[in-house]
Amino acid sequence: MAFTTVDNPELYLQAKTYSGNGSTNAITFDGSENMQPDWLWLKCRSDANGSNIFDVLRGTNSIHSDTTGPEADRASDGFTSLDSDGFTLNGSGSGGSINVSGRTYVGWGWKAGGSASSNSNGSITSSVSASTTAGFSIVSYTGTGSSATIGHGLGSIPQWIIVKNRGATDPWMVYHHSVMTASGTNKQFMTMNTNSALQSNSTNTTWESVSTSTFGIGNDYGLNTSSENYIAYCFADVKGYSKFGKYTGNANVDGPMIYTGFRPSYVLIKNAAASEHWRIYDNKRDTFNHMYHVLFANEASAESTVDNASEEIDFLSNGIKIRSSAQQLNGSGQNLIYMAFAESPFVNSSGVPNNGR
Repeated sequence: MAFTTVDNPELYLQAKTYSGNGSTNAITFDGSENMQPDWLWLKCRSDANGSNIFDVLRGTNSIHSDTTGPEADRASDGFTSLDSDGFTLNGSGSGGSINVSGRTYVGWGWKAGGSASSNSNGSITSSVSASTTAGFSIVSYTGTGSSATIGHGLGSIPQWIIVKNRGATDPWMVYHHSVMTASGTNKQFMTMNTNSALQSNSTNTTWESVSTSTFGIGNDYGLNTSSENYIAYCFADVKGYSKFGKYTGNANVDGPMIYTGFRPSYVLIKNAAASEHWRIYDNKRDTFNHMYHVLFANEASAESTVDNASEEIDFLSNGIKIRSSAQQLNGSGQNLIYMAFAESPFVNSSGVPNNGR
């Protein structure tokens, strides 16, 4: 019996808290394994600054998850490189919003497939960096303005897709398999840069298909404007390492227990039925339960550290326990979606179980 294909999640995801210094700042991950990140998400904890997202396909260009703005080159304003076991920042432009002296930050790094390769599986030829083992790919493509398919390189069906127009003021478009159906008539979507619930277009189509080799997009401008360049982050479930699902709230402090099959290291939760933040938790900012240091993907705000029933979840040996009655985490009868990655599998490939926190 196979319990997991990823015994050591540190090969594919690591997080690091660090302090800005306004100068050269080489950040090394704390894990026992070296990991060069292909997708890097930086967020200021101590002050109200937006996220900065980098990846191996776009180099020193950053995009912010909390705005609709296009990417901008940060080589002269704080970012230097993705490294063999972390990343390097600089002090140009006072470090921008990623390396200001005296401020504290967190960085989350994911491994994909390194340098991109051309992928012609879809009607649009894409550039793809993919790890089939980790179920994660980074995809660059150019829109056509009409229905199209795009190769994602996962070899399995993606459950969560995030897309951003690199050069225009367009929203972050999100597909999640558990609250929307990818079909030729689908008009539903979510936007990561807002706190909006699941939305639906009146005319333009959004997510038209998902398969083991491609995802299909309609003519919505956030996904497929002619001649515009896009970046997509695609995720598939990997047993014992990652899970992209939903749960139904009960508005009780004894909330749902979400089985993932691993002890989480990183969790993102969004109420898909209400105007609530995209909430991020990790095991570096909270090293024991409860998890109450919260950052918001959709907002340029400092970290929330309110330790009460409206803010708390627990990371368990095999999943997530909701300990909040509040709508943002546990709205009665409402669907909440989540993205979760492992610190360690519940049972490894040798049959050895992990421990709780």
